[in-house]
Amino acid sequence: QLQLVESGGGLVQPGGSLKLSCAVSGFTPAYYAIGWFRQAPGKEREGISCISNNGTETNYDDSAKGRFTISRDNAKNTVYLQMNSLQSEDTGLYYCAADPLLLPTMGCSLRNYDMDYWGKGTLVTVSS
Repeated sequence: QLQLVESGGGLVQPGGSLKLSCAVSGFTPAYYAIGWFRQAPGKEREGISCISNNGTETNYDDSAKGRFTISRDNAKNTVYLQMNSLQSEDTGLYYCAADPLLLPTMGCSLRNYDMDYWGKGTLVTVSS
């Protein structure tokens, strides 16, 4: 069973930065993409960013483009989400999720239903 554990959330002022981490452990598929998702209060969970198995492909939701950067260190089985210029609208519970892939060349998805494994989330609060 693949397990994902998020960390790095917290309280930050508008304009500040946070770096989230997603540690992957357990029975790891040969190839997998990772997505970061956010569930804001009273809203549905939405895809924010994703990264392919080898890190060559990344995708971002329009709200994250230019402010967030996703990366992965496969040697450490960890995926990161650097978040800069945070705004109150970025407040929410952030989840990472894994999408096992059949081929290493497949990209990544921002769709909830493509993910097979989920972490429990880390809370990000942007407030002054």
